[in-house]
Amino acid sequence: MSDKERAKRWKTVVTIITILALGLLAYAVREQLADTLRRLGEVNSYALFFMIPIQATNYYVQARLYHGLFRILGERFRLRSLYRLAIELNFVNTVFPSGGVSGFSYLSLRLKQEQISAGMATFVQLMRFVLIFIAFQILLFVGLVALAIGGQANDIAILIASSLATLLLAGTMLGAYIIGSKKRINDFFTFITRIINRLIHIFRPKHPETISIDSVRNTFTDLHENYMHIRRNKRVLKRPLFFALLANLSEIASIYTVYVAFGEFVNPGAVIIAYAVANFAGLISVLPGGVGIYEALMTGVLAAAGVPPSVSLPVTVMYRVLNMCIQLPPGYFFYQKALHADAALDEAKEAIKFE
Repeated sequence: MSDKERAKRWKTVVTIITILALGLLAYAVREQLADTLRRLGEVNSYALFFMIPIQATNYYVQARLYHGLFRILGERFRLRSLYRLAIELNFVNTVFPSGGVSGFSYLSLRLKQEQISAGMATFVQLMRFVLIFIAFQILLFVGLVALAIGGQANDIAILIASSLATLLLAGTMLGAYIIGSKKRINDFFTFITRIINRLIHIFRPKHPETISIDSVRNTFTDLHENYMHIRRNKRVLKRPLFFALLANLSEIASIYTVYVAFGEFVNPGAVIIAYAVANFAGLISVLPGGVGIYEALMTGVLAAAGVPPSVSLPVTVMYRVLNMCIQLPPGYFFYQKALHADAALDEAKEAIKFE
């Protein structure tokens, strides 16, 4: 089988997997979807409409975040292209349950045609996560202050917020420690790659090294160099951090819009803390979009902050369903368009070779 035929077959497989993942997602939320549709007549539809411009704003600030990070590394992209890429990445990370790992792989493949190295793409995506987590910590503090002003800052809410902030801070510091040394990053990821290869070898006995260790070393050496470039001038991260904060705020505003649609004006601090916990825990979910874990944690944390489940559960479910209805269709469209564009470019390159 030629490389061209293999590439076409792989793209077909990816498309089929995507459709199956979407079907699984729809099946997993079928009861919530039906209940939400039944309750649409009970809410203020005009308020719900504001979710669309808020989500559009969210994609814009994410595009600005990517734009700023690439610009720091000397790469310039059109903001319009990054806006579309943000929509694609959101789709990939929602449909494929991998704690955000799918986004790393997809970004590397997507930007390969732009002559962006895998190390740089990985670093940009990693920095996006780090800045989002740092912004989480800022918002957690704001959330606690808001709860204190409203007289709802109980011991459970304080414990949840402080534990999450500590975990995020420790994870950020550990990641910086690893990639801050070329030896540490090479040793760490070589070790991880060998473990993954051994696990894969169980199912593919004829392939002892499915993931090339040399390729991994080159990728993360590049990642280390990009990190050191930013480390020498940390001030350049102020603007990307600002957009990371706006990205979190726009998501929280989207959730609060649903509360307003239900006629409930809850303490924003409770929504901030619940959103941070649910998103962080959703990274380890084995189901698309963190279905089940996200809703349960949002409801539980909101209850601890004084919002009764009779209010928080229907709002959370409706937010999740409507959010997916807004985000997934355009994400799927641009995702498929990108796959077909890559296939057409590969065909053009093959044609040039034979001329």
